[in-house]
Amino acid sequence: MHRMLGAALALALLATGAEAAKPAAGHPATAATPSALSAENFKVERFTLDNGLTVLLREDHSVPAVAFWQWYKVGSRNEAPGITGISHFFEHMMFNGSAHVPPKEYDRILESNGGYSNAFTDRDMTAYYEELASDRLGVPLQLDSDRMAALSLLPEQLKSEIEVVKEERRFRTDDDIQGMLDEQLWAEAFNASPYRWPVVGWMGDLNRITRADMQEYFRIHYAPDNCILVLVGDFQPKAARDSITAYFGGIPRQPAPPEPVNSEPEQRGERHVEVHYPAQNITLVAGYKAPAAKSDDLYACDVLSSILSDGESSRLHRALVYEAQIALSAGASFQTRIDPGLFEVYVELKPGKSAAEGQAGMDSVLARMGREGPTERELQKAKNLLEAHFVQSLKTNNGVGQQLAYYEHLFGDYRAMFRTIDRYRAVTAADCRRVAAQIFNPMRRTVAVLVPEAAPAEEAKP
Repeated sequence: MHRMLGAALALALLATGAEAAKPAAGHPATAATPSALSAENFKVERFTLDNGLTVLLREDHSVPAVAFWQWYKVGSRNEAPGITGISHFFEHMMFNGSAHVPPKEYDRILESNGGYSNAFTDRDMTAYYEELASDRLGVPLQLDSDRMAALSLLPEQLKSEIEVVKEERRFRTDDDIQGMLDEQLWAEAFNASPYRWPVVGWMGDLNRITRADMQEYFRIHYAPDNCILVLVGDFQPKAARDSITAYFGGIPRQPAPPEPVNSEPEQRGERHVEVHYPAQNITLVAGYKAPAAKSDDLYACDVLSSILSDGESSRLHRALVYEAQIALSAGASFQTRIDPGLFEVYVELKPGKSAAEGQAGMDSVLARMGREGPTERELQKAKNLLEAHFVQSLKTNNGVGQQLAYYEHLFGDYRAMFRTIDRYRAVTAADCRRVAAQIFNPMRRTVAVLVPEAAPAEEAKP
């Protein structure tokens, strides 16, 4: 996730974290200095326009530049069978023409003013951002309000851009081992959650999406009342408020989009799926059902993920790569989501090693964590890394903008970010043991295994 938060504040936060890592004289190792990140020293202004548009302003004059985020509360979670991939398709179409900006002109205009843009789509959101000199702020305000108000969705642009999206799917999923494993893992792990379809969409749906589908999806999900605007950097607050109101205030709100239905039942047994593909070695990925954004166990999950996979001294790497020497790599990942998601653990085995060996090695590491929990050294290392990564994400205007929008969307209030460091520091070894025992339950996991096959050309050889 990820010009300056203010170098002084960033250094103060890092220093605070370093001090917290050291036990004070005469006090136990759990003693911690209060976090320097708070509403008092990290001023953010929040207001809502009459049309429902949420705006967050973070003034910082460290460098003469700004980052401007438009964070739409729509992702693949909001889709349905028949139109999977439409959210990601919109990420492409938002740069392909609006009422007063011809197709392919968005980036040319922005870049001719010294700016840069990018975007991403995930299961829970679609986000766009620009970075440029602060005296050019009017450029993205004009460009982005125009596409929010009247995206063109021209038939010829839809036709050409869907081919780009389909090619991206082929490259990142159909011809990529990690991509196809991850797609099959989520599709098998969930029966009735909208997380079961891929962000890029199924190819059959990409071939079927119509212009009418796009127009209706845009009307519902790209309305101002379904968006969070975040401006961070060198600006004057009153002038920024007035400009944002002038550019975006006249765009009409729409009825709230229907909340996605998550009817996922309790998983009562291990699920297994195989992917056959030309490869030299076996890879397996296990997905364990994990808590949603509102759970207090999120922070323990982050700590567990760090202990299991951060660096060569991590549990999985040390046990499977160094000691057992059965794997080329091993690790874990956990990402906070609106609905319950997956805590993923992967093992890329050495050639000649079996999936059973990899599964047994993984199970041994996870079961031990559930029985014994982490050592104090492992726990403190993970907390230090998580705190440092969080603070480093706030070193740039762009990073601050992304974090503000992320917390405002997933937690319902950007101020939840002020509690993050303290929540990490509060995680105990007992918390990790309890959460590990609960999550790493074979009855609630899905395992996707890459089964190597010979390439067609090799099969033809005598």
